[in-house]
Amino acid sequence: MLGLRATRAARFPCPYSPSSSPQAASLSGFARLAPLAAGSPAPPPAALSLLASARPISATWGSAMRPAGQPRPSTRVLCTAASSAPREGKEVLVQHLLVGEKDARLLVDLEKSIASGVDLSDLAVEHSLCPSKDNGGMLGWVRRGQMVPEFEEAAFSAPLKKVVRCKTKFGWHLVQVLSERDQCMLQDIAPEELHAKMQDPSFIEEAQLIDVREPDEVERASLPGFKVLPLRQFGTWGPVMADEYDPQKDTYVLCHHGMRSMQVAKWLQSQGFQKIYNVAGGIHAYSLKADSSIPTY
Repeated sequence: MLGLRATRAARFPCPYSPSSSPQAASLSGFARLAPLAAGSPAPPPAALSLLASARPISATWGSAMRPAGQPRPSTRVLCTAASSAPREGKEVLVQHLLVGEKDARLLVDLEKSIASGVDLSDLAVEHSLCPSKDNGGMLGWVRRGQMVPEFEEAAFSAPLKKVVRCKTKFGWHLVQVLSERDQCMLQDIAPEELHAKMQDPSFIEEAQLIDVREPDEVERASLPGFKVLPLRQFGTWGPVMADEYDPQKDTYVLCHHGMRSMQVAKWLQSQGFQKIYNVAGGIHAYSLKADSSIPTY
């Protein structure tokens, strides 16, 4: 009964709301997006996998993969109902384990294992029905509105590091919140607004300006102050992004039409960048609406 087949697991989606896919892609998941050709359409929401973690993944904690820099939870508590005050304006780093609605005995056995010191992520790898089992049950950083109501209530009420139980339409979950942080902001900025800001030399010096187009595109048209980080080379610059850029500073992301830049903006948001602005319509819209001296292509 404890051994669950992969084919069975594949039938159970993660607890994200069908109307709201998560906005973060992990380094490993985003690397699959890097080969996108310039101007190619954005991948379907499934490409920004709901298994995506909010931090670069490391396997230094044994069989379960966890975000680098996150300490292994030292407190293991018997599963209880969530009771802490809801976290307003916060994002939480969540891992979970899913079993079927009728697997009550298995659920109890897993709770006992956790109470005896077994880590939730190790149990998720072996027993969870959710595809996130491949990452030790790690769902990454999530915010309100991304998950089904019952799961959201548990995740945003659970004490840090404690394991709580909740039931959704997918089955029974054991949920653990590993960390929390202030919710990051991601929004579009109109080309006209960006152009107005660009007239102030201090803006170009202080803001973090990123152009994710390919070098041949940048040769055709570019904006001053933007550093070129081609999406196709994500595997090179992605892992060192937090070392070279300040997550606390305003960050602006540009591409041709605003699609690739939104992918990168969402990834930056998942990495803890506090204020990210995606240039709506990209440099093409900037040329048409704000500065006709910029060539179109």
